[in-house]
Amino acid sequence: MSDHAPRRRRPRQPPTPTQRALGLLTRREHSRRELTRKLTARGVEADEALATVAKLTDAGWQDDARFAESLVRSRAGSGYGPRHIRAELGTHGLGGDAVEAAMASFEGDWTELARDLVRRRYGDAGPTDLAQRRKAADLLARRGFDGDSIRTATRFDPDDAES
Repeated sequence: MSDHAPRRRRPRQPPTPTQRALGLLTRREHSRRELTRKLTARGVEADEALATVAKLTDAGWQDDARFAESLVRSRAGSGYGPRHIRAELGTHGLGGDAVEAAMASFEGDWTELARDLVRRRYGDAGPTDLAQRRKAADLLARRGFDGDSIRTATRFDPDDAES
């Protein structure tokens, strides 16, 4: 038998709104709108959620510009085009200037990204007939690429892949 009395655990306090928000932000970037929505969904009053997010924004923990740039990199890396990404940024409550700044931060080439997507799907030779070109064009359109990128990516010469 032990000489020590059993330790009593203090009841765990529920996390504060700030702790909840920081928990979300340590996993990934969030927009102001998204973070506020997630806090209210977890039972935080709307006014308190707004105040918490404002406090974290002022402290540099939440930044819509950083969020937007992160989303652009992530979606482009997943094979999405500029139209899709712009639309998604708009759903996060970002203004036109913030969306354009984030899109301008993308250092890749949208046409090359579209070509890579087509190459992964159809091999280095690309789509070989009209039906495959149409399917490839439909894929790129669904992914949010513009007409010029689609035309270039679906009608490329295999010799271009080497340059």
